Amino acid sequence: MTAPGTSKAAHSDVAPKKKKGPGALATAYLVIYNVVMTAGWLVIAVGLVRAYLARGSYHGLYYSIEKPLKNWYSFIPIYVRLLSRVSGIVPSSVVLTGFQVMSRVFLTWAVTHSVREVQSEDSVLLFVTAWTVTEIIRYSFYTFSLLNHLPYLIKWARYTFFIVLYPMGVTGELLTIYAALPYVQKTGLYSVTLPNKYNFSFDYYTFLILIMISYIPLFPQLYFHMIRQRKKVLGHVEDYSKVE
Repeated sequence: MTAPGTSKAAHSDVAPKKKKGPGALATAYLVIYNVVMTAGWLVIAVGLVRAYLARGSYHGLYYSIEKPLKNWYSFIPIYVRLLSRVSGIVPSSVVLTGFQVMSRVFLTWAVTHSVREVQSEDSVLLFVTAWTVTEIIRYSFYTFSLLNHLPYLIKWARYTFFIVLYPMGVTGELLTIYAALPYVQKTGLYSVTLPNKYNFSFDYYTFLILIMISYIPLFPQLYFHMIRQRKKVLGHVEDYSKVE
């Protein structure tokens, strides 16, 4: 038998605590960061469109956005993004964020920049386009969410466009690495052979193949994580519309 008043107290002890959002300073920082990131990716998108209209062809469009892509995305923004996840300001998986960030830095610098022969490949435009659209939607979503004024269209796009954009980006990334393999093997790029004073060897060609293989376990985790998020965020809305 429970003593009077203890039931309410016990209930309050086990009641789940409401998660606190970021403070005012953190919110201001995140809004500014996401607005700047959205603008940066819009610059890349506009660059692609302008180059296409000027040339009348999508071949070689990478050269028109090479500098902003490398200078903008590859330095401060990605490290701030990782720092935000690690510090807990943004509630997101550090592992999945780290995989996304490092894979893009790797594709930008260690493959596309280093093996200039692949820069004219259509696969490069494929992953750059996928990244650009994905990031414009992502950072717009974050910005409006922080302002507590999220249009449904942006929410829907955030949890729908990835269905096509993620496989599109991964396909472009893998095809670009594959296209780089013959040049890496021929030139011995970044490889270290024996003998040397450090008694160490490294075969970049084999490393690239291992990178490609790593997509097999890692990409499904990211993709199905987003599928689950889509069901969680949009599922009840779609079910409600069916009832009506």
